[in-house]
Amino acid sequence: MSGNEQWHWQTGKAWYGIGIYHVTLTIPSREPLFGELVIPENDPAKAWVRRTELGDKVTEEALRINHYYPEIRVIQHCLMPDHLHVIYYVTEPMYKSIKSVVRGFWQGVKKIGRAYTIDKATPSTGQETPFIQPEFNSGKTDGEKIYPSPIFTEIPFIRPMSKHGQLQTMIRYVQMNPQRLATKRLMPEYFCVQEGIEIAGRTYRSVGNADLLQRARYMPVHVRRTWVEEAEQHDDNNHLRNYMNGCVLAARQGAVMVSPFISPQEKMVQQVLLREGHPFILIADNGFRDYYKPADGIFDAVAAGKVLILSTWEYDPMKKRVTMAQCAQMNKMAEEICQYL
Repeated sequence: MSGNEQWHWQTGKAWYGIGIYHVTLTIPSREPLFGELVIPENDPAKAWVRRTELGDKVTEEALRINHYYPEIRVIQHCLMPDHLHVIYYVTEPMYKSIKSVVRGFWQGVKKIGRAYTIDKATPSTGQETPFIQPEFNSGKTDGEKIYPSPIFTEIPFIRPMSKHGQLQTMIRYVQMNPQRLATKRLMPEYFCVQEGIEIAGRTYRSVGNADLLQRARYMPVHVRRTWVEEAEQHDDNNHLRNYMNGCVLAARQGAVMVSPFISPQEKMVQQVLLREGHPFILIADNGFRDYYKPADGIFDAVAAGKVLILSTWEYDPMKKRVTMAQCAQMNKMAEEICQYL
C-alpha cells in the first residue's frame, strides 16, 4: 500500500476505531536484556541487534497479535537492546480498544519475563539456588529462596498517529534505531548531556558540539511577525525575503546562527542550514530526558558536529506546546548568546 491517502488515520481518542498506532515496550531498568548492539567495522549504517532468547520471545509475542485480532496488521517493528518498537495498523473497528489489546500483550510479556528470570536464576538441575545473574540482582531473597523482580513493570506506551506524513516519519524512525544508537555510542562526546554551561548569566544544559561556543562570529535568527504580515499583504515587499537570505549568506560566510527556530520562516532557514551543512545553535524549549536523542532531522547534523542544542529548563514530560512568553524568552537568549560570545 502506498500513498498517505490510502491509510485511515486515527482521530481524537477513538481507541476502538480504525487507526495507526506506535507502541513502545521498554525495560524500565534499561538493562540490555533483549539483545546486543553489533556495529561491524564501527560503521553505524551496518549496526544490528543480536537478539537474546528473551528478545526473540517478546518479538514473537508482539507479532502474534494478528493471530488473536485479524483486523490488526504489523506495519514495522524493531527490537533494541532494552526496548521494542511496533507500528500497528487497525484496519477495522474492534470490539476491544487498542489499549486493551496492548494491555493483553503486556500481560503476555510479563509472563515471559517472569519465566525468563526464574530460568536464569535456576541451574539445569532444577534445584533452587541463592545465586542469581547480575542483571537480576534486584530480586529479593528470603533465606535461601529467591523472588526475582519482574522485568516489565510499565505498560507499553501507545502513540496514535493522526496526521499525514507521520507514518513514513515513524517508519523511518523505527528502522533507523540501531544506526542511531550506534552513532551515539561511537560519538558520546556529542550525545551525552553536558551540565552547567554558563553564558551571559544563564546556566544551560547542552547536547552536541560544545566547540561551537568558541567560534568568532554569531548571528541570531529571529523573524519578526510584522515582516510576515507585510509580506502577506504586499507581494512586492522584500523585507522578509531579504532577511532570510541574509541569514543564509551570513552562515555561508562563517557565522554560527543562533535561534529557537520557531516560526515557519525560521524553520525554512534552519532547513537550508541543515542541507548545506552550516553550524548552528538551537535553543530548546524543554530540557533533556533520560536517553535523549535529537529529532530525526537534526540527529545527523549533531553527529557531524554541526549543531549544539541548549536548554535552560529541566525536562517536563507533560509539556506539549511552547508559549508566547517562552518564545520571547528564547529569542532573547539567542540574542544574549550572540552578544556575549
